Amino acid sequence: MNYVKASIGFAGGLVLAGRASADALDELHKALTSGAGWHELALEDGTVRLDLAQVAYVRVESDEPRVGFGA
Repeated sequence: MNYVKASIGFAGGLVLAGRASADALDELHKALTSGAGWHELALEDGTVRLDLAQVAYVRVESDEPRVGFGA
């Protein structure tokens, strides 16, 4: 399975970073647009339950190659 790096920011400033599948992130997006509640997100190294009312943003990094030290 192909995983992408994602960061989830919460009200209050905390950030959860991990690697999740594109399908799992799509399900999270659907859950966020449908309303508040809890959502279980499968990450590469485990599962996390999120209080959707506290999620401020979701950032997904692209898989495009980079030039320089980050490559």
